[in-house]
This record gives sequence, structure tokens and C-alpha cells, in this order.
Amino acid sequence: MTRPAPIRVVLADDERMVRTALRAILSAEPDLEVVGEAATGAEAVSVVREVRPDVVLMDVRMPEIDGIRATEQILATLDQPPRIVVVTTFENDSYVYDALRAGAAGFLLKRADADALVQAVRLVARSDSLLFPAAVRTLATEHARANPAPPAWLAKLTGREREVLRHMAQGLTNAEIARRMEVGAATVKSHVAAVLAKTGTRDRTQAVIAAYEAGFLNGG
Repeated sequence: MTRPAPIRVVLADDERMVRTALRAILSAEPDLEVVGEAATGAEAVSVVREVRPDVVLMDVRMPEIDGIRATEQILATLDQPPRIVVVTTFENDSYVYDALRAGAAGFLLKRADADALVQAVRLVARSDSLLFPAAVRTLATEHARANPAPPAWLAKLTGREREVLRHMAQGLTNAEIARRMEVGAATVKSHVAAVLAKTGTRDRTQAVIAAYEAGFLNGG
């Protein structure tokens, strides 16, 4: 039986020791392959364009351009961009929230253990999965309080689309949502596409962020 191609990962961090540690952890897994490294945000953009990885572990604070700008550039210039996970020291850092708004698929703390790191890479490699710790919900809720007026798109969502959006915010995959709602995966995929269109967002991450900011996921 042919083994599936490994998940290809780029490491972007200005600290060589951090990159070395991440490489050692990921390279020990047969289904993961580190295909590039970057020490600055600009270098991260260049490396990603060259090697086209599946996942990028992106430090937020780097020289030249930070991880947020690098994330924006990668997602804006590639037709099939990689999934980007922000790696940071502080979970309540506003930089994390900005990176998620830019389109990162989630974030991971630098103090996370090896198993959590490996599972995070595998999780976001699935194109319909998100990595949203509770701290992100707190940041989004605070932002929602500063913007109390509900957006026009909220009233356009059907009941099913609202249900799907809530499940998306829980990090469920399309298959998991289908089982929860007892419908087919194709139906869920159609609902997700409708949610993205109505919220005017590019991907699941931004749709969920928009939902938090609208107050929808806080009882709205």
C-alpha cells in the first residue's frame, strides 16, 4: 500500500534554536517533513513561494516584516496558499488576533509540548479545520463589545448556515459537522460556501472571526 505524501512544513522564526527544536520534533514523525526555514518575515514569504508547503509555523514578531504582514502577503499572492499557524509566547497577545484576522488558521504557544505541536500541524493540514484556543474567543469578544452594531450579513444567514457557523467555530471538520447535523458532507460544504459568501470572507478563519466580532458566537 502506497504511503500518503508527508505534510510539508516551513518554519519561520528569528531564533535559530527555536527552529532547530521545531525541526527535531517534526522530523521525528513519518508523516511530517520540514521543507524550509526562514529567520525573517520577508524570508518566510520568499521561502513559501519557492517550496509551496502545506503548513507554515509562523512566529509573530520577526525582523523586516512581522508574521502578520507575512501571513497577509502569503495568503494574498498564492492561488493555493498553505495553512498558517501563528506560534507565539503570549496567548492573549493582540498580534495573535491580528494574525487570525489576516487569515491564519490558528495559533500555538511556544511552550506547547511536542505532541501538541505535531497534532496542531496535522489538524490544520486538513483544509476544513481550525485551531482556536479559548484565548482567541476572549480577544474576539472584547472586540465585539467595541463594535456593537450587528453587520447586515448576519440577518442573511439561514438557520442551517448559522448552525454550521457555530460548528465551524468549534473547529469541527466538514465530516464532523455532517455527523453532528446528520446530513451529507456535500451539504455541509455547500453551507460553508454560503457562509463565506454572505460574510464576505475568504476562508473559515475569517468567517469565524467575523462571527465573534458580530456577537453571533456570544449568544447573538
